[in-house]
Amino acid sequence: MGGDSMGDLGNRMGIEFVEATPERVVGRMPVKGNTQPYGLLHGGASCVLAETLGSVGSALHAGQGRIAVGVEINATHHRSATEGFVTGVATRVHGGRTLATYDIVITDDRDRRVCTARLTCMLRDRPSE
Repeated sequence: MGGDSMGDLGNRMGIEFVEATPERVVGRMPVKGNTQPYGLLHGGASCVLAETLGSVGSALHAGQGRIAVGVEINATHHRSATEGFVTGVATRVHGGRTLATYDIVITDDRDRRVCTARLTCMLRDRPSE
């Protein structure tokens, strides 16, 4: 998976893919550059990581000629991260013809849970160009 699969935002945030299949997507993101004014990982950055990973999994599940569009995300922020990287693991919990849902667990470098998120994407045919 390269930069174009993430779009501009994922690239600016430094997201890197480690593994990507329709069932499971793993990626990581630096804390530095993605913090709020107190030096803590921004909760929105965790949501961007979660949505990026779940959307890639959904697109892989949807298959060629189809697209995935996020329709709902929720996230619980359990603890802060102030340095290093956070790693997200998106696991498919539902993969249908029109919807795909992923649970995403984000942990810090010490394997402590930072955030738990769930993303649902609508799967559609790719629009004609």
